[in-house]
Amino acid sequence: MSDIAELKRLVKSLQQASSEKEIIDILQVLKKEAKISEAVLRESKAGLAVGKLRSHSAKDVSEIAKEIVRMWKTAVDKEKQAAGTQSKGAVKPSAPPPRKASTASLPPTPTSSSNNNGARTAKSDGVSTAITGDRTRDKCVEMLYDALALESGFPSDLILQRARAVEDTVYKDCKGTTATYKSKIRTLFVNLKDKNNPGLRRSVTAGDISAQTFARMTSQEMASEERKAADAKIEEDNLFLSLGAGEQQAETDAFQCGRCKQRKCRYRQAQTRSADEPMTTFVTCTNCNHRWKFS
Repeated sequence: MSDIAELKRLVKSLQQASSEKEIIDILQVLKKEAKISEAVLRESKAGLAVGKLRSHSAKDVSEIAKEIVRMWKTAVDKEKQAAGTQSKGAVKPSAPPPRKASTASLPPTPTSSSNNNGARTAKSDGVSTAITGDRTRDKCVEMLYDALALESGFPSDLILQRARAVEDTVYKDCKGTTATYKSKIRTLFVNLKDKNNPGLRRSVTAGDISAQTFARMTSQEMASEERKAADAKIEEDNLFLSLGAGEQQAETDAFQCGRCKQRKCRYRQAQTRSADEPMTTFVTCTNCNHRWKFS
């Protein structure tokens, strides 16, 4: 399969796939039938789509995605070597030095020296962050690059672009390299480096979350979905406990427990919202201690 339109269709299907089996089936087709070249990858964006799946929670998906990326990387490298061999004898006077060829949309496979633990950094990628002329700002750009590059398959120039945009936004918002600026950079760095929140790094680097939006997010907004759900559960539990302290609860059989189906319950009511909103009823099953609330 070398038709770019067909490859684009498969990439779109891959991005919209909702089940693990569907994803694997599409990856198998790409692995067996896709005829890859640098130009094809650049136009179809297939490399980025497959590269993102290398960190998929399902092992079967991540393994086949890694295998495809390696296979495509090898194919592109061979293509470049063949092109270089063919043009080796040709002399082009005054020709400018060629730009470093990229592998289009294919995420690079980090070298063994920098990928034992997914620890890509600006230094290991050979990226210079001496951009602003200010040592403090340049060091902050490097910190953000290192955080975004952790276990990343995105090209180094894209990661540097995102890191630079985030730093620039913080610098402008804080009106210089102030204490607030340094504190904000540290907060962003720590949240990006969180190994339990890889989705944040991917979203910022891919542009799903703009650099400007990310630079202004709070720690709570940057938390992973799992962390947000856990915090919400803790908050709800604390609300139950705080409302129940020293408060008389009425017993009733008007409510049925959704867990054990018994009707032995205690309940209390509290005004948790504005005065014109209905009161919130908190119910506790006396049989299994299951708790729920409704307004």
